[in-house]
Amino acid sequence: MDNDSVKDIAKQGVTNLLSPKTPSIVDMMMGRGTEKIIDSDTLIEEIQVRVSKSLNGDSAYSTVTEDSEQFLRKRVLQSLPMAVIFIDLVGSTSMILNLPKEKLATIFTTFAQEMAYVIKRHDGFVLKFVGDAVIGYFVAEELSVSVASRAVTCAESMLKVLKVGINPILKNNILPELKVKIGIDYGENTIVRYGDDLQDAHVDILGASVSMAAKIQNLSNPDQITIGNDIYKKIHPSIQEYFIHLDLDETQWNYKSATTGKVYPVYAYVGK
Repeated sequence: MDNDSVKDIAKQGVTNLLSPKTPSIVDMMMGRGTEKIIDSDTLIEEIQVRVSKSLNGDSAYSTVTEDSEQFLRKRVLQSLPMAVIFIDLVGSTSMILNLPKEKLATIFTTFAQEMAYVIKRHDGFVLKFVGDAVIGYFVAEELSVSVASRAVTCAESMLKVLKVGINPILKNNILPELKVKIGIDYGENTIVRYGDDLQDAHVDILGASVSMAAKIQNLSNPDQITIGNDIYKKIHPSIQEYFIHLDLDETQWNYKSATTGKVYPVYAYVGK
């Protein structure tokens, strides 16, 4: 698959995602009675209020990683199945070089906190912020429905609120609109603590799905959701229809599956 084809898939995914004629994954799942999460239109309204206040210096965001730290500290050395999501800001270097520090800090903080907010509203945990990226995870034992489907639903909401909710406000304030890359994968991860202090030592998660989600995110085009085979196999067939397999050559993608030894399949959101 050539680069132009991959880019076309990314553009088609955004077009379908924003089309009023296309049912969102959230709507589909709520229609089956399997989900009770907030819809993206409500998310957009809430986010626009906070973003406007943030740009005017009237809003202070609260801590969003506290729930994750508490959850992980109680489970150090345990291994749990998780869906891991990486969302990375595209073009941050250009913004760093061209924007005043105050505006840059406001944009980065607003972006990170709002993406974290979407994760939390989908019953996920915000693991941490790494530069201009946000990392979240969804744990099977904490949710009554498929963590794979919920993670994908979260990614769809992230992209929609960014395009429809955040970017119009940034544009109205003569600030650069944002693009993101999103990668998701699923697998067992081990919870680790770096140090003996039970309360303050850093806690984190380690596992193949964490590193693979990061690699998949790097593979994505701007404003694209890309997922690994392990999570693709776990999402509902009606959601699988929203994704297309990326038939990439080795110069584009050559990471091997630890299970099969073959190139690990990845799928890109194309909508419906």
